[in-house]
Amino acid sequence: MSAREEELIAREMLEHPELLGIRLKEKKWADVAALVRYARRDVPVELATTDPALYRTLREMVTRFFLRGGGALNLAKLEKLAAAAEG
Repeated sequence: MSAREEELIAREMLEHPELLGIRLKEKKWADVAALVRYARRDVPVELATTDPALYRTLREMVTRFFLRGGGALNLAKLEKLAAAAEG
């Protein structure tokens, strides 16, 4: 999966938090790992000058993700599960 695809998946899941539960049930580990990676990297600061409204929106969504317990997701384990599912 390309970096752009990961970003789009992460943004979609941040915008629609209910998708996290759905993707976990469907065992789409790569999608969940992409979300966790994006949230941990945080929103690119450059976006604050190029598109302040989008920056604010994404920052709010990332904050909500962590407040809902997203920080408890184990990225290393998700990556192992995703690799096992691919292979």
